[in-house]
Amino acid sequence: MRSIKKNILIKVKVFPNSKEYSLIKKSEDSFIVKVKEKAEKGQANQRTKEILAGYFHLPSGKIRLIKGGKKPNKIFEIII
Repeated sequence: MRSIKKNILIKVKVFPNSKEYSLIKKSEDSFIVKVKEKAEKGQANQRTKEILAGYFHLPSGKIRLIKGGKKPNKIFEIII
């Protein structure tokens, strides 16, 4: 019998170039993430992915950016 995997989509607003790292949960599927990295060459996206992985206690490979690669409002997929 196969187990059914259900992936979760979350909305994340990212603030790059912040003074400190932080993650604020606005609702069940909405977060605000502040990162020190600049929004260049995917640096802020990568750090956001790592912060989300730590929050969900998953390896960063289980977090995938779906939409908003070059915008502050993003959608990430959490692979369970």
